[in-house]
Amino acid sequence: MRVLVIGAGNMGLTYSHGMAKSNLLNRHNLMIYDKSPELITLIRQYEYFDVYDDIEKCLPTADVVFLAVKPYHATGLFEEIKPLINKEQIIVSIMAGVTIETIRKNLEVNKIIRAMPNLPAQVGKGVTSYTETKEVSRIELLMIRNLLDTTGESIRVQNENYIDASTGISGSGPAYVFYFMQSMLEAALKMGFSKNDSKVLVSQTFLGAVELFEQSDLSPESWMDRVASKGGTTRAALDSMEDNNVKELIKEAAYAAFDRAVELGKE
Repeated sequence: MRVLVIGAGNMGLTYSHGMAKSNLLNRHNLMIYDKSPELITLIRQYEYFDVYDDIEKCLPTADVVFLAVKPYHATGLFEEIKPLINKEQIIVSIMAGVTIETIRKNLEVNKIIRAMPNLPAQVGKGVTSYTETKEVSRIELLMIRNLLDTTGESIRVQNENYIDASTGISGSGPAYVFYFMQSMLEAALKMGFSKNDSKVLVSQTFLGAVELFEQSDLSPESWMDRVASKGGTTRAALDSMEDNNVKELIKEAAYAAFDRAVELGKE
C-alpha cells in the first residue's frame, strides 16, 4: 500500500509519523508532498519518508491520498491535483469544513473519507471521527481505520453532520481544556505557588481526573458528587461555577465551533 500525505503541517506530519512508524505500509516509505522549502528540508531528515516537491512524481503512484492542507488552500489544491487523480484512489480529507460533496465535485472521485482529528494525535492520544462514501468498500474502510488509529483512536460516524459536531467537541476540545488549565495555573500563581509547582498541581490534577473517569463507569456528575461534600471546599467551587453559568457557557462554546465548521463547508 502506497500512502501519500499532501501537506506537512501539524496534523499532516502527525499522521505521517504515526503511519510511517506502523507496519501497515508493507515496507513502503510514506510519501509526503509539500511546497514549503523549509518544511521539505526539515522532514527529509526522517528516513521513513519519501519527500516530494513535485506532485506529478508521487500522486499517480499512491493508493491512499491524505489531504492535510488548510481549508482555504482547498480550491488551489483541487486544481493542482485533479488532472493526476484516478478514480481507484481513496481520498482521505482532514480539512475542517470541506464537505465530501465539495471534494467529489472538484476532483470527480467517489472513494472519499472525511475525517476530523485533534491535537493529542501528536502524542498518540488523539481521537478521529470519520465517515465515508458508499463507494468505499469494507476492506478499504478497515484499512483506513487502521491508518487513523496509528495516532490514537477513531470512531466511525453516520454522516458529515457528526464530523462538524465532533469539531466542536474533540477537534477544538483540547483548546477548551487548555483554557481551563490556564485559568487554574493563574489562580495557583496568585495563591503564591511557584510556576513549576503550579504546573505540577494542575497537570497532575487533570491527568488523575481523566484516569479515574476512564477506569470506572461513573459519570463526571457522579464523580463531582463523590468529591464535593455538603458545605465543603469543592462544593463552594462548584456552586460558584453554577452561579456563573459556566456549564452553559462551555456548551455554547462547543456549539460555536460546530456552527463555524458548518459555515466553512458553505464558503
